[in-house]
Amino acid sequence: MIIDVGNGPKKIGITRIHMENDAGKNIHSHTENHSYVDLNRAGTPLVEIVSEPDMRSPEEAVAYLKALYRIVTYLGVCDGNMEEGSFRCDANVSIRPRGQEKLGTRTELKNVNSFRNVGRAIAYEIARQEDVLLDGGEVVQQTRLYDADKNITQAMRSKEEAHDYCYFPDPDLLPVHIDQEEFEAWKKELPELPKERLGRFMEMTGIAEDEAEVLVSSKAMADFFEDAAQRVNPKKVANYILGPMLRELNATGQSIAEVAMKPEGLAELVTIVEEGLISAKIANDIFADLLKTGAMPRAYVQERGLAQISDSGAIDSAVDKVIAANPAEVEAYRGGKTKLLSFFMGQVMRETRGKANPGLLNKLLKEKLG
Repeated sequence: MIIDVGNGPKKIGITRIHMENDAGKNIHSHTENHSYVDLNRAGTPLVEIVSEPDMRSPEEAVAYLKALYRIVTYLGVCDGNMEEGSFRCDANVSIRPRGQEKLGTRTELKNVNSFRNVGRAIAYEIARQEDVLLDGGEVVQQTRLYDADKNITQAMRSKEEAHDYCYFPDPDLLPVHIDQEEFEAWKKELPELPKERLGRFMEMTGIAEDEAEVLVSSKAMADFFEDAAQRVNPKKVANYILGPMLRELNATGQSIAEVAMKPEGLAELVTIVEEGLISAKIANDIFADLLKTGAMPRAYVQERGLAQISDSGAIDSAVDKVIAANPAEVEAYRGGKTKLLSFFMGQVMRETRGKANPGLLNKLLKEKLG
């Protein structure tokens, strides 16, 4: 697995991938001071990926986890819901003196249910182990629970050695042999994976890699972008997703799969801005409501009388009114303070309730002030 956290690509090894049966789920309530056992998933098969100790920071661990998340969700292996346990992480943490080859005693962190908390839990555990060693103590091999509210880890149980896990072959399970021909056939059936889609989106839009990373951060996001980008200018679609859409998703805590707006809605918004029906400012102002309601932008704008004023006569009248009301600013502008143009733009936009065509307004202002 290749990850990149800003210092160039780094390879993270995978020790093995095996299947287990879920034994259930512990639910810890700190408000009630009780723990519960949920057996609804007992016996459900799960896939465990055991990684090599190649990660050197919380950031690398989170990047690796996100890379795995994208692959399994793109393949449809699971829905990736960490809070419901569909995608989980048990993080093993050990530290060692700089320059020493042998890794120190490790601890395993459980109860980590988000990418953010994976990073926080590992960072805390690194600091805790450093404090233990600097105080002359020894790190004990154990399993620890992460408390997200307090941002601490707490001992849960002592950690067994590998031989205590009692791995043994099951005589009723016959070996499965996969020939190269079958392997190649399956490989051809794979969908486009995140890394390939990332490169294609960068080529489509000309945006930077970190911006394209947002577009492929989930399959739902990538599919939404691709659907809209097939209808209109891909770069402009990307700009709306990376700008107002991301702003609203972060504010509401929603995922793109939960919003009412459809790809064709976003494409139509781009179209009516390009046509000059509304300005980019109005598009930004109404974006939150469009995202929430799923209304089609053209009908939404027409029903609310938000269409942009492109009639030079109407804008000319508003410009004359603003110039007459601000003689001191007019004199200052004509005296060389041309930055005041933005002041006049703002005043006319206020007069027209933000509906004046910006290009036409800019032209008329320069003519009348010049």
